[in-house]
Amino acid sequence: MLKIFKYLKSKEWLQIAASLVFIVAQVWLDLKLPDYMSQITMLVQTPGSAMSDIWKQGGYMLLCALGSVASAIVVGFFAARIAASFSQRLRSMLFSKVDSFSMEEINRFSTASLITRSTNDVTQIQMIVTMGLQLIIKAPIMAVWAVTKIAGKGFEWSLITGAAVLILVATIAFIMIFVMPKFRKMQTLTDNLNKITRENLTGLRVVRAYNAEAYQEEKFEKANDDLTGTHLYTSRGMAVMMPMMSMIMSGLSLAIYWIGAYLINNAEAMDKLAIFSNMVVFSSYAMQVIMSFMMLAMMFIILPRASVSAKRINEVLDTEPTILDGREHSGKPGHIGEVEFKNVSFKYPGAADYVLQNISFTVKQGETIAFIGSTGSGKSTSINLVPRFFDVTEGEVLIDGVNVKDYAGESLFNKIGYVPQKAVLFRGTVSSNVGYGENGKEAPTVDEIKRAVSIAQGTDFVESMNGQYEGDISQGGTNISGGQKQRLAIARAVCRKPEIYIFDDSFSALDYKTDRILRRALKEETAGVTSMIVAQRIGTIMDADQIVVLDEGRMAGKGTHKELLVSCEVYKEIAMSQFSEEELVS
Repeated sequence: MLKIFKYLKSKEWLQIAASLVFIVAQVWLDLKLPDYMSQITMLVQTPGSAMSDIWKQGGYMLLCALGSVASAIVVGFFAARIAASFSQRLRSMLFSKVDSFSMEEINRFSTASLITRSTNDVTQIQMIVTMGLQLIIKAPIMAVWAVTKIAGKGFEWSLITGAAVLILVATIAFIMIFVMPKFRKMQTLTDNLNKITRENLTGLRVVRAYNAEAYQEEKFEKANDDLTGTHLYTSRGMAVMMPMMSMIMSGLSLAIYWIGAYLINNAEAMDKLAIFSNMVVFSSYAMQVIMSFMMLAMMFIILPRASVSAKRINEVLDTEPTILDGREHSGKPGHIGEVEFKNVSFKYPGAADYVLQNISFTVKQGETIAFIGSTGSGKSTSINLVPRFFDVTEGEVLIDGVNVKDYAGESLFNKIGYVPQKAVLFRGTVSSNVGYGENGKEAPTVDEIKRAVSIAQGTDFVESMNGQYEGDISQGGTNISGGQKQRLAIARAVCRKPEIYIFDDSFSALDYKTDRILRRALKEETAGVTSMIVAQRIGTIMDADQIVVLDEGRMAGKGTHKELLVSCEVYKEIAMSQFSEEELVS
């Protein structure tokens, strides 16, 4: 828990120090009240006392109470500012850290867990900072100071107060032993609930299409019941604490007055007033001691969850990305647009088997290389090694004659126009999606965006939208069709003007006619740019300069369409499943 406070800035530590001054002032003012109460008691019981003296002591009490309220307001103000700025910084740090993660780190934590850590866990820390300054720091100071005040005012009263404190501490310890493990479990259960909810919302169409609402509801209810049961368990444990404290406070007050009555009854006439005055003061201070422990008990309700949250946040912040940037910003002269795989093998982190084994090829500037094979043969994995979504296990991937590991990340990505297997669009407009990101050049103009959309064969549907190029695109592009999303994703890559295009099965949602026209336009309008295409359809890759055939992670063949029909049995089988023999040779 303490480790996370290293992210506090010096300005916030100064505010904490200022808060500490006002907390001490508040405690001092609270503990002065019983002294004035004792004076008033003495004055009331002493014959001939002036009413003005009583009013004077009462005025001091009022000033102390007002000063205590003012101090509490100042502490609350500082606590709120520190907690808000600290939580804002933690969220920013988590976002930046996750942004630097490779797919390996993302998969290790899971998306659902990272969302929970960036929201719920940060909220827990914000709450503990806000409450901590007002309660955790104040309670021990008040308890110790109150004990020093009552020391020597009555052995019997001190003994009964000590016994009440011991019972209180034992009760808190007993409850926390059983409740603490459940608090740790609660955050994991929150992750699980978040994951199931996210999964259901993402796959809502599939859920409805397969009438699986009942199945999803059952899965959600189980996760919800697990979290609710844990919440109820911890709440029941904490529910015992408050009545127990109230009972101890009431019992202590009763015991103090009962002992006081006994002492007053047996005292000399001259000592009765002093004992009565001490009893009133002692009772007030004893309540302050118990109140201090009550405040600490309140913190025990949120401290375990905050401690777990702090650990989870630190896990993310302390994780170093496995893929680190190099220092190169440009390739070797004479190798622009060149991609080379040298004996590349790859297996996913923690996996036993290789996904790719001994893959080698070279594609020159302006050439097109295509990858084809059965599902799970490693096509998408191969091209994901080019932008370093993962690093190769063995071998080298070179762009422009330089190993991708040696490039600065920004420089590497500026060379690439990437179109993923699943088209991703962001909330905004057509223009903001097509001109998305930075490429080390000036922002694209309206004409460049229109040209990119035209090359991607999207002009017709874009100009028929309300607002045309400023037409709204909803989150995930849910207000347009799958083919339209793919065309905008392709337009985004074209607008970037890269050296290398990567198309990860990016034409699958297009009909054959649009597919053919789009590829022809790409070839004509982006001459001199290297293209890497993953496809399932032979028709999409027939014109490629090289075709790499993958089978269970190995190269089953490499060559042109006509060469592979003769030399590669795997390619021929795929081709024959999609075209007749006459169509293939024509």
